[in-house]
Amino acid sequence: MVAAASLVVAAGAVAGVLAAVDDRRASDEAAPPAVSASPLLASLPAVPSPSAPATGGSASPSPSPSERRTKSPAPSRTDTKRERTGAVTGRLYRHLDSQVLAWVRSHSGDPRHAVIASRIAEQPAAVWFADYAPDTVTARVAAVTSGGAALGRVPVVVPYAIPGRDCGGHSQGGAPDLDAYDAWIDRFAAGLGSGEVIVVLEPDSVAQTACLSAGDRADRFASLARAGRVLKSANPRARVYFDAGHSGWNPPATQAAWLRQAGAASPESSDGIFSNVSNFHTTADEVAYDRRVLDALGGPAGLGAVIDTSRNGNGAPADGEWCDPSGRRLGRTPTLSTGESRIDAYLWVKLPGESDGCKGRPGTFTASYAYDLASS
Repeated sequence: MVAAASLVVAAGAVAGVLAAVDDRRASDEAAPPAVSASPLLASLPAVPSPSAPATGGSASPSPSPSERRTKSPAPSRTDTKRERTGAVTGRLYRHLDSQVLAWVRSHSGDPRHAVIASRIAEQPAAVWFADYAPDTVTARVAAVTSGGAALGRVPVVVPYAIPGRDCGGHSQGGAPDLDAYDAWIDRFAAGLGSGEVIVVLEPDSVAQTACLSAGDRADRFASLARAGRVLKSANPRARVYFDAGHSGWNPPATQAAWLRQAGAASPESSDGIFSNVSNFHTTADEVAYDRRVLDALGGPAGLGAVIDTSRNGNGAPADGEWCDPSGRRLGRTPTLSTGESRIDAYLWVKLPGESDGCKGRPGTFTASYAYDLASS
């Protein structure tokens, strides 16, 4: 089983590479938008190494860095009984600044245009903020959330700047340390506005923590719990979901224990969990897995799950291939009406057609790959 990790390519670096590609590449790939492209997959060990659990739950709302790193009291009894506000309803927002839309606008004569335009470009997808740019993040988030509010639609945003992400692998980067990350989250939250918004908080940040020491894991979980509180305090209509990996990764009890330490069982921080981001496991497998994680997690009965269905139409490859595997296809279209108890939404968190680095340049929308997914 291959776990979902992410490979981030800086937009500026990608743009510089694209300037030098040949004509065939230029017609097949789109330059990245102003917002970050959705990250990619990397292979991980099949079984996480054993690790000691961190202690405690959510930290106090505004601790000093030293206090937050050393003391993290468990949620009160009243926290676990509180009910969250009902799940988001309505229609999801399609942000107009994306790589697939850039390609569609500039390739009207391409024979693949109609399929890509109708099956991918017209669907709402998440917007990633994968670069550490504190001076601009508030305005960039606000551009997305205000666009959704103007149309009465629900945007999906993905903060992805936790320090030590990908265990120092392909996706290393993010904020320089947790104090900087906390400040970045404050600025991210300032752009959320007052309308409905779904926040997919830090893919891989919980599921991929076996590489951390117990102390570093506790520190990360304290920052994630704080992030949830800050986001929900900034916009009470924000729905914040925490990383549950996917059905081929950690056992539900292990994942739930880590999620609990990261604040995912507290209604002050969390509305539930997300799974399958940038991965390929079937919706049925994810529904079953997420319910088991939620049962083990505890917390308010109203906690739910959202599932990335962008590329899971044929399920995960039997050979465990993670890099643009052949034979995959689009999954269920994004919706806030799943018809499944405790499953709040099917989302396209990873934009279909953005390559993992095998069928196109990493992080770029690649028309040939998109067409394969959309026409399978």
